[in-house]
Amino acid sequence: MKKVIIYIHGKGGSSLEAERYKKNCCGYDILGVDYNDSFPWIVQNQIQSVYNEAREKYDSIYVIANSIGAYFAMYTLQACGIERALFISPVLDMECLILDMMSLANISEKDLCEKGEIPTEFGETLSWKYLCFVRENPITWNVPTEILYAGNDSLVSRQTVNRFISSHNAQLTVMEDGEHWFHTDEQLAFLDSWMKQAMR
Repeated sequence: MKKVIIYIHGKGGSSLEAERYKKNCCGYDILGVDYNDSFPWIVQNQIQSVYNEAREKYDSIYVIANSIGAYFAMYTLQACGIERALFISPVLDMECLILDMMSLANISEKDLCEKGEIPTEFGETLSWKYLCFVRENPITWNVPTEILYAGNDSLVSRQTVNRFISSHNAQLTVMEDGEHWFHTDEQLAFLDSWMKQAMR
């Protein structure tokens, strides 16, 4: 049986990140999705293209996704034949995240609706079109999922993760002193150990 992993990176990441996970996933090929946009209706096309390629060549398809890549994965692949997913610091509720950022920036829905887009001091540009899209395109995710979450994640709350776990076929592993971006030697060692266990 030929098995493959589709890797979907987070914001500012690269499909080349997939290379570092090969050592954790013996017996699997890995295909990285390369995208530079932040809108799901655009990124969807790139993910779908890689999925279609994988479907032709492989018997079993897994997904590894990082941060916002998890949201893109769930939106695009929710009706596809994904056997299992591994999410690292995943964005699990995009509407909640957008509303949290609006609150942080003191921006009302009325303001965002009237202006369309509003840049924030923390580097994100909030978009009314994006918020409406998320609300109009709810996700139904039935894929067995392993989640790696950091106790010091400043982007996604523990409550959001717990809410997702309680209503999905998902298992949670927490690195209490980890951060949203797993990048230190200790954090990456924890990530590698988690992934090897999850891929058994």
